[in-house]
Amino acid sequence: MARESAQESAKESTKQSAPQDTSSTSTAAADKDAAKGVTFGLIAYTLWGCFPIFFSLFEGVPAWEILTHRILWACLFLALVVTLLGRWQPVKTALRAPRLLVRVLGCALLIGFNWGLYIYAVETHHVLQASLGYFMTPLVNVALGMLVLRERMSRLQGAAVAIAIVAIGVQLVGLGGLPWISICLALSFGTYGLLRKQVSLDGLSGLFVETLILLPLGLLAVAWFEIAGLSHFGGTAHNTTLLIASGALTALPLLAFAGAARRLRLSTVGFLMYINPTLQFLIALLIFREPLGTLQLITFVLIWLGLALYSLSAWQGRYAGAK
Repeated sequence: MARESAQESAKESTKQSAPQDTSSTSTAAADKDAAKGVTFGLIAYTLWGCFPIFFSLFEGVPAWEILTHRILWACLFLALVVTLLGRWQPVKTALRAPRLLVRVLGCALLIGFNWGLYIYAVETHHVLQASLGYFMTPLVNVALGMLVLRERMSRLQGAAVAIAIVAIGVQLVGLGGLPWISICLALSFGTYGLLRKQVSLDGLSGLFVETLILLPLGLLAVAWFEIAGLSHFGGTAHNTTLLIASGALTALPLLAFAGAARRLRLSTVGFLMYINPTLQFLIALLIFREPLGTLQLITFVLIWLGLALYSLSAWQGRYAGAK
């Protein structure tokens, strides 16, 4: 009887502890998955942040030639990735939808312009301006959301956008000109994000279709460079290797970002985003030795203040949503 009683007690104990073990296992799995997501996010934004170092390695290759090869080799690399992952179905669906392709075309032209201008900024030693542009992008997104999508802007978001406008005014008055590289990068990437939200494609498939649309223009440009005798492809092993590698380096951060986005909350991904322009800022100062004047520093401080308000607004929105 004692043995049977002990067995029954053990069974009851097992039944009672099972949900706890299941809950504990589920929590551990979720934590592990989140840790993977943070790792993927760090990889993605670190690679993007270190792009100035990569593009500075080219020897005498103009920005627009690098851009055409980046489109060409990115398209080929992405085709390989899509094939390996068996993700052709959403691509085929997109290519059969004319209305969708019109929006994807807009995305493609914007991201192509953004890539080209960014490479130009590195080549002309304006990495600080590029960094400022990507710091400004979240605030541009807020402004576009209000102006185009009629989204309501919170007081903190309004203050953040106003501070960004003051920051640009400081440069205009103090330096006698607008930081046009920063503004164009922020506007092009912000508008790209706005259009991209209206395209029902995942990151990998979307970027592949965008590069596929740009591919004919890229091939024509490469052919023109060859005919005009201006091509650097095949000239030296150094430049040729870098031109081919630009395609893989375009896709790899995106794949890492996709892995992060699937595992993390949007707010977490948003905070990780600041790694990219921060690394660019540090690379510009510490590696490229770009000068940072007082007015430029004031501009950055104002933008950082605006981002702090923006982040606070996002945190408050998340907290309110949790309630």
